[in-house]
Amino acid sequence: MKKFQVTIRFFMDDAFMDAIPEHRKMIDGLIRDGVIDLYVVTMESLRAWITFTAESKKEVIMHLRDSPLFRYWTYEIDEVYVLDGPHYRLPVMRMN
Repeated sequence: MKKFQVTIRFFMDDAFMDAIPEHRKMIDGLIRDGVIDLYVVTMESLRAWITFTAESKKEVIMHLRDSPLFRYWTYEIDEVYVLDGPHYRLPVMRMN
């Protein structure tokens, strides 16, 4: 499996706000299933970043299209070469 970083720019209206609960259910399911590693949204610049585990960009696009917010997005998908951080390492051993 490969990792992909999706950068999303979006706009909002009342229908967007109404679709958020359904979108969150979809995102929660993908996180639970290990498809999404990281999901970040900023309202300051109306952008979101999602890190996916998938076989291909085509598979990532299929997941994005499942969102009720898809029509509000423009996005870029990049295959990740290096992904590192505390969540991808073994826990630090601490002696009592």
